[in-house]
Amino acid sequence: MSRNAGEIARVLEKAKAEGVPVKAYFPKLTFEAPLVLVDAKAGRLVIGRSAREAANEALLSRPRCAFHCEMAGWHIEFVAAEPCAVAFQGKPLIQCRFPEILASNPRRHHERIRPPLPLRVEADAAGIMPFEALIYDISAEGVGFLVYASHITLEPGTLLRGCRIALPGGAALHTDLEVRYSRPVKLADGRGATRSGCRFVDPSPVVAELIRAFTKSHA
Repeated sequence: MSRNAGEIARVLEKAKAEGVPVKAYFPKLTFEAPLVLVDAKAGRLVIGRSAREAANEALLSRPRCAFHCEMAGWHIEFVAAEPCAVAFQGKPLIQCRFPEILASNPRRHHERIRPPLPLRVEADAAGIMPFEALIYDISAEGVGFLVYASHITLEPGTLLRGCRIALPGGAALHTDLEVRYSRPVKLADGRGATRSGCRFVDPSPVVAELIRAFTKSHA
């Protein structure tokens, strides 16, 4: 997770040089276009327009948007605000404010454990916007969960305070989680949901207890 403008620019310049497109996910459609200009000093990011005009309209209608791209086994996510239509070098493009935060997540190196049934979590229970989700896997690094409510927006860097995780047998654990990435997924029954990956802010005793709970649920 980086909030350093120079580091964010370095990662995005690499994506631009490699021709890696950035994507933004909306209900029923995806925005996809290349990076055109990465300018940290001027505080702007210029992106091409999608081949789908509806995707351009969806992006331009939002005050801010999460973008994703993949580079050499890394998932990159950043949030850019104030998208607007511009003309750059004679071409119609989209300009956003330069991202304030960027998350770079490698493929997990720790084993992910899945229970037969997902565990329920009341996320951000000690924060300002509690919501319910289902934990579907865990590793020593963090947890993955599904959120069904469409109005819940989880940007990288979001801190979920006092999350209450219900364990088998009626016990519960409380921990803070930091969102690393979020992306839309379609469930087997056709419903849409958001899949988010989070890291443990203070994993010491919590990780061991959660892994034990998941292991017991496998037995």
